[in-house]
Amino acid sequence: MFEILTVEQAYQADRLAEETGIESYALMQKAGAALAQAVQGLDMAGPVQVWCGPGANGGDGYVAARILRDAGLEVSVHALGDPAHLKGDAARACAQWGGPVAPARPEAMASGGVILDALFGAGLSRPLQGTAAQLARAMTESAAAVVAADLPSGIAGDNGAPPGPHVRADVTVTFFRKKCAHVLEPARSACGRVVVADIGIPDAVLDTIRPQLWENHPGLWPGLPPRPGVMVHKHARGSLVVHCGDVFHTGAARLAARAGLRAGAGLVSLLVEEAAARVCAAHETEVMLSVRRKGRDLAPLLHAIRPTAAVIGPAGGTGKAMREDVMALRMQGLPLVVDADALSAFAKAPDLLFAQLDETCVLTPHEGEFARIFPGLADRSQNKAERTRLAAARAGCAVLLKGPDTIIAAPDGRAIVNTNAPPDLATAGSGDVLAGITGALLAQGANGFEAAACAALVHGAAGAVCGRGLIASDLIAALPEVLQTRL
Repeated sequence: MFEILTVEQAYQADRLAEETGIESYALMQKAGAALAQAVQGLDMAGPVQVWCGPGANGGDGYVAARILRDAGLEVSVHALGDPAHLKGDAARACAQWGGPVAPARPEAMASGGVILDALFGAGLSRPLQGTAAQLARAMTESAAAVVAADLPSGIAGDNGAPPGPHVRADVTVTFFRKKCAHVLEPARSACGRVVVADIGIPDAVLDTIRPQLWENHPGLWPGLPPRPGVMVHKHARGSLVVHCGDVFHTGAARLAARAGLRAGAGLVSLLVEEAAARVCAAHETEVMLSVRRKGRDLAPLLHAIRPTAAVIGPAGGTGKAMREDVMALRMQGLPLVVDADALSAFAKAPDLLFAQLDETCVLTPHEGEFARIFPGLADRSQNKAERTRLAAARAGCAVLLKGPDTIIAAPDGRAIVNTNAPPDLATAGSGDVLAGITGALLAQGANGFEAAACAALVHGAAGAVCGRGLIASDLIAALPEVLQTRL
């Protein structure tokens, strides 16, 4: 149930189900029944208003209205467009409703009870206008609970950015699998709680559809984070090196290093210059220091540390020295997390960075860094998953685009959306912790795509453990609980 479908894939699933002998009207009956169940599950007194559109979504609404009326609820139906013009299954559902159908007028919108939004579904791609836009605003402004069929009206199924006025629902009932807009912000927030209803489409259709987007879940990266065996020793658990900033900027790297230890790396070292080493030595116990004289080549230090992965970028500077250090780490063949300043350092020459990377590496930009390193792909009106896919293909490595709907994409087109991150993670140093977790997983042998996906889920779960008021170091302290009980 972790697959996310495009609108076209959802339509294809319906067609494939019909080819197996499942009548389309039977699917509509089950969809309407799922909507009715969601309405009945709300603890809201008062009548139920069902607002039906001119297509299949409206047909689902008519089915739900009939079921709710037969269950003894007070139900009224309001239609956008003339019901006499309905065709196919929607016309059949309206006829079976058999009750009065009022024209859709915004002033008739209920101020209490439950509103069932069955105006438009996932296939809508243009902004709502006229009466439809007024209805969407009236639904959102009403004090009634709103249940949406498939998607709140006004939201396009393939995009997280609604094209115009739209309904904000308390509950959204979708069918078979979620669509992109159920997991991408800001559309996700407009959906409220999303219920995925089984309406009889067989899972086997996925073998033909072959979705390339999933909602993050441990089942997508089995075996991560690695569980040490009884005979394991620290050297067998991977060695992570974290590139440290100057004497006044050591905190970000130290957060990443501590997170790497908590996330399972057997050894973690800070690659630090002499002046900054004194600061780090005063704060660190378990994290080791590898002291580098200014301007010294990295190769001898790396040979002594024998790292299996590296994190570079947290508060490390954006100049020529940063670019050279990224290249030096990659010359050693190290799996690499390229974060923060290391991304901005290549803003004027991103192809120089990309030429060094492979599928063992992860780029972890936020939106601003993404715009700098991937000029031309930062249009936020585009599907976020799609632009992250394009970025991963361009970079030749995994890309983790941070946000409330973090996207992790692989160069081959696969993508995962992480949905468990609480807003409390919007705090200084949170991204450094994420980089350290990712680096620890790389150090233990994970590939870039799976390491980034696992790290994002672990990071979000740690945020949920800490809750309001968290600071970045709290996330590190929460990792043992997450790793032991939440994966």
